[in-house]
Amino acid sequence: MTDDFSFMKLAIEEAKKAEAIKEVPIGALIVKDGVVVSSAYNLRETDQRAIAHAELLAIDNACKKLNTWRLTGCTLYVTLEPCPMCAGAIIQSRVDRVVFGATDPKAGCVGSIYNLLSEPKFNHRCEVEKGIMAEECGELLTNFFKQLREKKK
Repeated sequence: MTDDFSFMKLAIEEAKKAEAIKEVPIGALIVKDGVVVSSAYNLRETDQRAIAHAELLAIDNACKKLNTWRLTGCTLYVTLEPCPMCAGAIIQSRVDRVVFGATDPKAGCVGSIYNLLSEPKFNHRCEVEKGIMAEECGELLTNFFKQLREKKK
């Protein structure tokens, strides 16, 4: 559990990198055998690509680094509950474990709206740990969107 907090702190640092460039502050890491293999943050606005979510970028980088599309033995740490697209990528890449911070009642597919990572009809399921540093992760998002709304006034 201590490792989960240490790695989530690193994911939060990634989220802060996104925030610094006016991206939605979401950060992600892929960890294997206690070592960070890949880290990423949202780049959807910067790249103008719908798929530039932190989780997808971290998964893609990890696959390249490990030279395999199967990320068995890996844990994905992410500051916000994955959306349906990211949950699908997690399943497809065979990530064994997902640890996330804040829940996403509008798009979360790891328990909030759906629970795709434990759906028995899929050929892969993940262990999930939710709510790690949820307050800190949620605060990043709340503050970001609050500032965004104030700028529009």
